[in-house]
Amino acid sequence: MEIKVGVKHVSREIVVESSESAAEVEKAVSTAFDTDSVLVLSDIHGRKVLIPTASIGYVDIGEETARRVGFGSG
Repeated sequence: MEIKVGVKHVSREIVVESSESAAEVEKAVSTAFDTDSVLVLSDIHGRKVLIPTASIGYVDIGEETARRVGFGSG
């Protein structure tokens, strides 16, 4: 699933491809905001991205199932 995080005063967004479910990501975002701490996201390669909640403008949680593209996607 693709997660996009908009950072205040930065023109580019942070994009993380994660294997976590939408519910897990939403819980992590809510917990980070509730505790005014750092949002920690893990990507599909095991790397972690840490973003201070004070810098977050928005979080866009994508679809859980990837759309199939190309021949034989029917």
